Amino acid sequence: MTTTKTALIVGASRGLGLGLVQRLTEQGWDVIATVRDQNKADDLKALTGVRIETVDIDEIASLEVLMQKLKGEVFDVIFVNAGILGSSHQSAAQSTAAELGQLFLTNAVAPIRLAERLIDQIRPETGILAFMSSVLGSVTCPDGAELALYKASKAALNSMTNTFVTQLGESRPTVLSLHPGWVKTAMGGEGADIDVHTSTTGLVQQLNAYAGKGGHHFINYKGETIPW
Repeated sequence: MTTTKTALIVGASRGLGLGLVQRLTEQGWDVIATVRDQNKADDLKALTGVRIETVDIDEIASLEVLMQKLKGEVFDVIFVNAGILGSSHQSAAQSTAAELGQLFLTNAVAPIRLAERLIDQIRPETGILAFMSSVLGSVTCPDGAELALYKASKAALNSMTNTFVTQLGESRPTVLSLHPGWVKTAMGGEGADIDVHTSTTGLVQQLNAYAGKGGHHFINYKGETIPW
């Protein structure tokens, strides 16, 4: 008897998050998807059988409400997709404290705060905790000067994830920091290399392939390793 797999996708109203929900439900997974604004989630609501919850991962009070709603749930995958591009200028010299605080809170700190609260609800042995990172978060990556602050926020996420993983002990789940490719989304733009279907198909393949492997891996949607 095969048990249906369950996933929590955080940040799923559009783009890659929505695509992940679509691919997983196509494969028969039970999915809980979160959005910040239910009024901007029509495409997600159109999917059959998806449970939708509201959360703003930047707000601790909002996280605590979500924790109560998810009490008792066990997940094969928790995928933290929520993230922002930040200010259009991407300049350290022009940045305000508010701009920098928002960018690094949303992209680096908030995902770890959420993971800290949910880590014990990931299925033992085979469960996966995944973060939507970026190849731009690799400090070896010379590209993306026009996205300097976004790059730094993803490098910070990778660093915080590495530290978080070391504190979990021997029973920790497999942890993936995933680069989705350069994707045609509101963030990636129409000139990007691949579409959402291609990216999310590959990302779900990695979720399936890495189940039970253990460790922390920085890979792209094709399963190729990215240097930290």
